[in-house]
Amino acid sequence: MNADLNALHPYPFEKLAALKASLTPPAGLTHIPLTIGEPQHAPYQGALDALIAHQLEMARYPATNGLPALRDTIAAWATQRFGLAGLDAERQVLPVNGTREAIFAFVQAALDRTRPASVAVPNPFYQIYEGATLLAGGEPLYLDCTAENGFRPDFSAVSADTWRDVQIVFICSPGNPTGAVTPLAEFKQLIALADEHDFIIASDECYSELYLDENTPPPGLLQACAELGRDDYRRCVVFHSLSKRSNLPGLRSGFVAGDADLLAPFKRYRTYHGCAMSLPLQHASIAAWQDEAHVRANRDAYREKFSAVTDVLAPVMDFPTPEASFYLWPAVPGGDDIAFTQRLFSEQHVSVLPGSLMGRPGQNGLNPGAGRLRLALVAELEPTLEAAKRLRQLVERG
Repeated sequence: MNADLNALHPYPFEKLAALKASLTPPAGLTHIPLTIGEPQHAPYQGALDALIAHQLEMARYPATNGLPALRDTIAAWATQRFGLAGLDAERQVLPVNGTREAIFAFVQAALDRTRPASVAVPNPFYQIYEGATLLAGGEPLYLDCTAENGFRPDFSAVSADTWRDVQIVFICSPGNPTGAVTPLAEFKQLIALADEHDFIIASDECYSELYLDENTPPPGLLQACAELGRDDYRRCVVFHSLSKRSNLPGLRSGFVAGDADLLAPFKRYRTYHGCAMSLPLQHASIAAWQDEAHVRANRDAYREKFSAVTDVLAPVMDFPTPEASFYLWPAVPGGDDIAFTQRLFSEQHVSVLPGSLMGRPGQNGLNPGAGRLRLALVAELEPTLEAAKRLRQLVERG
């Protein structure tokens, strides 16, 4: 077996299960999980209808490059959403089976193992960044995201000597778990650093359509490129998904877009990888990317939840004002996120994810996720609000 498998950490939810294994929650309280970022809102019906309408196409092999109609739809959506001059649907867009699969595969294809291979990741982070790096023979570089830097990586603090070995920089905006949004100025700063030090920027933007201010959608990496006049999107790729946008996590549908010189070898890798999206799923994806009404309704539902939960928790817990995504990132009174998580489950039958399970010891030797919780506000309003009330009761109990 590949020896690099031994370097992988258990997934956060495995660790959480172990923390809860010996605990007995109150029998009289219904369990409310705020752990996994799996949308519980109704999936977009138009996509489900398209699946049924095209079900007989399961009898055909799909192409790695996807249907021209899907690539055209994605290119049109991204061009309109991010104010691009254009996006070449043939060369600059590649449909994929969700961002998780694509991020993992991209690192395997992009990392050059013949030289030092460092991959910079925000810390705390989505664990696929780290796992993909380790299995590609690379070394993760953890960039701490703390309250002091707005829960975003401070790229100006990275030395030139460190940049020398960096081959890929991962951005997650809006951030998981923090919800922080990267401003255009920081994207542009990173593009300049990529030019200077010759690394790839991989921007995970799967939460980009879940934002709280309808008039302020989060910017994206390709948008920064466009403002700089870089329509070739050199050294830049973005990852988008229908999982959160359209409540379709089981569809496993997304896309990668950006630098054609990066996507061409990535497409060749994927041809051998055997991961083309089935044709009914492609037709469902076309339907979802073409409709914005259901996305606006989705945002409205999340705004209502964020407002209600903030009213309950803000008086007793400190957390950054949410900008986007569906997470809250509150600090734990007393600072012990593990003990608090166990108490919350055993006393209130609510499951949350301790922040320390999503981070690693960083530049100063401390885990920037420690002392915080990730609350995934993915269920409907009533159970989510009930969970917030139970959480507050525990905090007030002390």
